[in-house]
Amino acid sequence: MSKARSPFEQLRDRFNETDLECSACGYIDADGSWRVSTTGSRVKYQFMCPTCDAVETREMRL
Repeated sequence: MSKARSPFEQLRDRFNETDLECSACGYIDADGSWRVSTTGSRVKYQFMCPTCDAVETREMRL
């Protein structure tokens, strides 16, 4: 039996599968993952590069 996941969890999983390359230095973090946080009206996804500490942010307003 599979567990139901929210659309936000599904989007984070999609980022984890396809967007683990740092846009600043090009490093591909195969073991990395996007963090997700919410303020109620916004959902913020962040990926921090372990090589150059650049932070990639994607934000959705609800």
